[in-house]
Order: sequence, then structure tokens, then C-alpha cells
Amino acid sequence: MLGKCSYGANCRYQHQWSIGAGFSEVIELSGHDKDVSAIVLPLASDKLFSGSKDGTLCIWDCNTGKCGNVFKTGAEIGCMISEGPWLFVGCPSVIKAVNSQTGADLILSGTFGQIHSLKVGNDMLFAGTQDGTILAWRYNDSSKSFELAASLRGHNLAVVSLFVGAGKMLYSASMDHTIRVWDLETLQCIEVLTEHTDAVTSVWFRNESSGNLEAIYTHYVDHGLRLLHGVHDGDGRPVLMCSCNDKTMRLYDLPSFEERGRIFSVEEIQAVDILDRSMFFTGDGAGKIRVWKWSSEQKTEL
Repeated sequence: MLGKCSYGANCRYQHQWSIGAGFSEVIELSGHDKDVSAIVLPLASDKLFSGSKDGTLCIWDCNTGKCGNVFKTGAEIGCMISEGPWLFVGCPSVIKAVNSQTGADLILSGTFGQIHSLKVGNDMLFAGTQDGTILAWRYNDSSKSFELAASLRGHNLAVVSLFVGAGKMLYSASMDHTIRVWDLETLQCIEVLTEHTDAVTSVWFRNESSGNLEAIYTHYVDHGLRLLHGVHDGDGRPVLMCSCNDKTMRLYDLPSFEERGRIFSVEEIQAVDILDRSMFFTGDGAGKIRVWKWSSEQKTEL
């Protein structure tokens, strides 16, 4: 677990960072000194972007697995997303936007604390902030800049996760124990979900439907959850990935919630990104990025 085995690949014990069937590790990428807080693989790109609390942004070549460029942001990176030609990087009280086509480098600034989550929906960029506000930015073609369109208020503590649904709804998870549902047309909160008894650290939506939401099932784990991510495996089956505070990521088949595997890490897994149905990426608190592939390979049974 400490990565200090003197025998390396010749060790008689398996150096295996997962158990379960249908996925396997491809490579480990090392380049950050602190927590990997964001991983992004832009659509149709051969470059993988990773952001860290050490204040660096690394660009990896997907063909060689090598880090080609390292950029220092001057502050810890809280989140990062890619949308079209834009790469958005969330740092304390600032969002940095870079356009890969035009080379434009823009700064969206304010006094709202760390940016914990970024999402795009209804032609707007939404940012979940430390002070509980959700900021909505819209790009102005005339001025070639992003302008603040609205500030969505309602949460009492930090907004740490956002999800945009297909029905033009924005879902926000907060340290104040609630999830709020926002109408993207009116930018008004239309529902508050209060079933959680502690901080809601991640929100993800599947099989969206109309009408009010209600809790229909609760799945308990031994440790707190850090991150949720939904994906389809190599066979097209839905899988829920749950990063837990015990430094594992647990994979569940949906809708049965039957556990199909676990990924182990030296520190908590804090970032995940998906490449269609072939690969996925995890980043942890030790600064490591691991690349995984879906397969039919049978591994150790749980």
C-alpha cells in the first residue's frame, strides 16, 4: 500500500489495486505532489488534463502516457470541466477559461471562495461556490467574454457538486445536507430534497422523469461517500462508481446495487472521468492518476 516493495514486479504477492470482474488497470500516471482534484479528457482529444491542489495543471499525452506540459495556476484547483473548445478551471474566487481554438484566456473573478464544481447547461456555465451560492455565467459574443447572468441562492453552506439533467434541471448538492433542484429556464429553485442527515458530497442523476422527487431506496455503506459517477461498462450495462472515505471505490450494478468490484487507493479517490465505454480514469489524494479499461477479464471474486 505504501508503494515501497523492494521486489517490484518480481514480488510473489500480487501488486493489484482492484478486485472484481470486468475491468483492469492499464497504467499509473505520476506528476502531482498533492491531491488530484480534477481529471478531464476533452471529446475527440488525445490529451488528458489533470488538476491538483498543488496548484498545477498537467497535460498528458494519451498515446505515450507522458506529461507534456505543466502549468502553475498559483492556487489550488478545486474542479475542472471541458465543454466544446473551452476548458474551465475552478480555483479560489476565480474561474480560468481557456479556448483551445482561439487561444482566448479569460478570467471570471469574484469574492465567492473556492469553486467546488462546474457544469454547463442551457448555454450557461454554473459554478458551485464555498459560500453556498451558485453562479451562472453566459458567454457574450460581442464582448468575447463571460458575463454573470445570475446568482442562485438558497444553500446555507458550500455547494460541492452540480449535475445538469436532460429535462433542463440543475441539481446541486451542499454541505448543508440538502439537494436543491433548479429550473434552468427560470433559474428558480423548484424543490429541496432533505433526506440526508449529513453533508451531501456528490449528486448524480439517472433515468430522469417529470414530477417531484422522493427517496425510494437507501443503500448503506460502512464509510462516508466522497464521489458518485455513473457509467456504462464494456457491455453497455449501467454501473455506479462510489468513492468512499475508506480509500476504496466501489462499483455497483444498477438498479440492483449488487457490488461487482472495488478499486483500492493509498488516499481517497477524489476525481473520475470516463472515456465512452472503453476506459475510465481515477485520481487520488496521493497525487496519482490511474487509467482503467473495461474488459471481460475475470478477477478475484469479492
